[in-house]
Amino acid sequence: MPSKPPVHLRQPNPDNPRVQRTRTRILAVARELLPEVGLAGLTYALLAERAGVTRQTMYRHWPTRAALLSDLTLQGPDLGYPEPGTNVRTVATAWLVSLRAGITDPATRTAALAMAAQAHHDPDSAQALRRIVEDRHAALNKLLEPSGLKITAEQYTLLYGPLLARLFFDCAEASDDFIHRTVTQWLTTLDDTTEH
Repeated sequence: MPSKPPVHLRQPNPDNPRVQRTRTRILAVARELLPEVGLAGLTYALLAERAGVTRQTMYRHWPTRAALLSDLTLQGPDLGYPEPGTNVRTVATAWLVSLRAGITDPATRTAALAMAAQAHHDPDSAQALRRIVEDRHAALNKLLEPSGLKITAEQYTLLYGPLLARLFFDCAEASDDFIHRTVTQWLTTLDDTTEH
């Protein structure tokens, strides 16, 4: 894959239904191919061929590879999504269960690990990772709104960090019991005035 896309490409209108269908198709093909061909084999040329689009279309949607990997991570398979609620413990537990399900998807896992591995020397990957964390932090705060709790970025890291360490560094299963213990510990880090 060339390191830089052509600079004269016009960005597609994300509100256009045709553009949305094209993006969805390309992401579905990328999700199928990534576990099969690996990160190095997932080239824009191969994706364009398999999705029935031009390479120019690929670069219009994702000017960088990190942008594609970010969207693969954020728009993972539909594995269920937590509901908003007033009970912080219930919402946080459902959030971690949902995160665990998403990360066990082979394409999502490969994309996330690739961005993390490249973030320290690739500004595009670092930006893509920040985008994912900020997006997921905001989404969790939206689910917590009925409880009256709004967590900080640091509090969010303290919630998801143990799960990712368990899955990526320990290479171990994150059982329901592990998630329940993680949430119990996390609740103790919140402001003492917060009701759980």
